[in-house]
Amino acid sequence: MPDGLNDESDRPSGWRVATGHRATTDAAVAVLESGGNAVDATLAAAATACVAEPLLASLGGGLLAIVRQPGKAPVALDGFCQTPRQRSKQALDFYPIIGHFGTDTQEFHIGLASMATPGAVAGLSELSERFGHMPLAEALAPAIECSRQGVELNQMQRYTLEILQPIVRANAECARLFGLATPSADLPALGTRLDNPDFSAFLQEWGREGPNCFYRSEPARAVASVSNQHGGHLCVDDFGQYRAVWRRPLQWSYRDATLWSTPPPAFGGLMLAMALGRLQQISHADSYTEVEGLQAVIGALDWTDRSRHRLETPEALSSVDRLEAEFFRLCDQHALVSAGTTHISIEDSTGLGVALTLSNGEGSGTVIPGTGIMMNNMLGEEDINRCGFHCWPEDCRLASMMAPTLIQRGNSHWLLGSGGSNRIRSALTQVIVELIDHNRSLLEAIRAPRFHIEAGKISVEAPPDGLSSVDRSWWETHHSSARIWPSRNLYFGGVHAISSTEAIGDDRRSGAARCR
Repeated sequence: MPDGLNDESDRPSGWRVATGHRATTDAAVAVLESGGNAVDATLAAAATACVAEPLLASLGGGLLAIVRQPGKAPVALDGFCQTPRQRSKQALDFYPIIGHFGTDTQEFHIGLASMATPGAVAGLSELSERFGHMPLAEALAPAIECSRQGVELNQMQRYTLEILQPIVRANAECARLFGLATPSADLPALGTRLDNPDFSAFLQEWGREGPNCFYRSEPARAVASVSNQHGGHLCVDDFGQYRAVWRRPLQWSYRDATLWSTPPPAFGGLMLAMALGRLQQISHADSYTEVEGLQAVIGALDWTDRSRHRLETPEALSSVDRLEAEFFRLCDQHALVSAGTTHISIEDSTGLGVALTLSNGEGSGTVIPGTGIMMNNMLGEEDINRCGFHCWPEDCRLASMMAPTLIQRGNSHWLLGSGGSNRIRSALTQVIVELIDHNRSLLEAIRAPRFHIEAGKISVEAPPDGLSSVDRSWWETHHSSARIWPSRNLYFGGVHAISSTEAIGDDRRSGAARCR
């Protein structure tokens, strides 16, 4: 498998941007058109996403990224969250809420004791320092303006407010952040312009002073103080000792393509490699029918889901089993997070590209005073706590399900990733199968209906015109317990992706894309 990338035969002719919101994409485009590169545009997009997609993205959370370097090997950036250096012994501020997706529900935990050390500011600063062309302040300028002027609430973001109302209404500070005068007020209507002047001021300070304005200044002291007094784990040292880390990406082959994704301690890339490796074991791309292919993908994802809950180590020696063994080893050493996310894919005309996934969990219900930043609830995610809550290893990088990914196939390449908690692996596996096995266009691959397997239960997404009687009969015959969702839904992820010629935003999450 190649370690580097050909920078001549696959060099794009212009830039491409795909994100989860029109304002996020517009911010990236503004930077590209003013002379910035893909990394500068990614900073603008990530900061703007915190305003435009506030329940999916925050600088109080973490990120993972893959950077495509023309003519060089890709690199991975780990700016994800870290567990506190010690557990608090006082009574903890930690309580459950229920998110209602319509057809399904999911339990989360929020409160001060759900907060891990955030890595987003450090990760974005490190990305800018190593690969950026513009000064940090210039790259952040579109996000500063966006947070000052505000963003009109669209259908997707209004839906997330409905799903996560317990967080929106957690206290007066949260309510104001999401456009409510008081916690008991009605949710803002579609089209309401939501601004965040405190966040605008923070971005200006970050642009002037760098990440120390967050990790070694008032924001860190404010979080540590309230945490110490009211039942959280974080202290000032947790912030001061945090570092983003560059890693060598996980690399593997699927059919005739080479893929790179997030390496351990993250789980997302590993689970994606496991699913595709299993699929390659049980099917051949040039010989299966569409129905056989569907069954094979179901089998591979079901096997991967079951592997996530097993504790024994396999003894078989196949490459897929070795991946599984590595997965179990990591399970014993790291706390696993499945969290709400958004994704950004950007490439410029030089071939420099970034796939970056950003997450705040769902948000802890704590807004850092004077910053407009909500802290994460990564320690309130169910998958961390197989042995009970608050048993996480101290001072340890959390292991995310996020999986920003680069695919190279001959002279073609793709940068992609997804939001969607533990549905990320399902969404990306199915999009990759559409691209590689079925030679679909990027648009066709992303728009194709999806399914997800969780604890042996299958959820099936109906296409825009509904399931045909034949398709419905097939599911009822072969998987009678499958839950058929009435329409496409953000539950099944949001794959925002680019190729060397296309950029596609997933309309399940109001994705927006632009090319030149």
